[in-house]
Amino acid sequence: MWQRTLDAIEQTPIKKYLVSRKADAFFSGVNNVSQFIKQFFREAFLPPFEWKEIINQCYDVGFRSLPLVSLTGFITGMVFTKQSRPSLSEFGASSWLPSLISIAIIRALAPLVTSLIAAGKVGSNMGAELGSMKVTEQIDAMEVSGTNPFKFLVVTRVMAITFMLPILVLYTGLIGMLGAYLNIHQNEHTSFVAFFNSAFKTISFLDIISSVFKAICYGFTIGIAGCYQGYNAKNGTQGVGLAANTAVVLSMFLIFVEEMVIVQFVNAIR
Repeated sequence: MWQRTLDAIEQTPIKKYLVSRKADAFFSGVNNVSQFIKQFFREAFLPPFEWKEIINQCYDVGFRSLPLVSLTGFITGMVFTKQSRPSLSEFGASSWLPSLISIAIIRALAPLVTSLIAAGKVGSNMGAELGSMKVTEQIDAMEVSGTNPFKFLVVTRVMAITFMLPILVLYTGLIGMLGAYLNIHQNEHTSFVAFFNSAFKTISFLDIISSVFKAICYGFTIGIAGCYQGYNAKNGTQGVGLAANTAVVLSMFLIFVEEMVIVQFVNAIR
């Protein structure tokens, strides 16, 4: 009898997870990210401040993104104008194009397009760069040499993209409106002054502030996602690629979630 009891105990599967493997991994990941963000704010407001590295990262994020952001913003404005004209022309409302385009670009297109480009370019670069440093033990070497790697690598990058993305968003908005103007001028012969008078007349202060607020949230999200994935990379070169890929996918997903929440919030106070 005792032997049968012992055999039954041995054959009983041991519960390894609190809920399930995927659920435990999800909640563990949420906890790790929250600790990562908590450490970021603690390090960001404690001296010494790495101003030189922050400026270098701002240059990488901002200036080197300008060609891609300019081209994408210009094409977005021009294509959106082309897509909107037939619908408005059907109702004889082509004169509304400058107002419609400016609202669409400033409120939604500029923040989304710029942040998605930044997630693909900057976020993946952060994940790959920090992941390479992690798997080659360069981050461990920085700790041994007395340098705070979290402050030097993570804080500087997250602050740089959080500062620079609002500037890039406003720049993309202007470039997008320029693309829209060229298309409208080509078809309706609208003057430059008339187009921008009509465009800026419909844009409110809340539209600009909400776009800047979106850009700050998106920039912080891209920075945290990219640095977290890279800073915790493992398994050699395969882990570096996974960190870069996960940083991009996670950033884009969170950007769309934040867009939905912020739009609801702004519409509530509009």
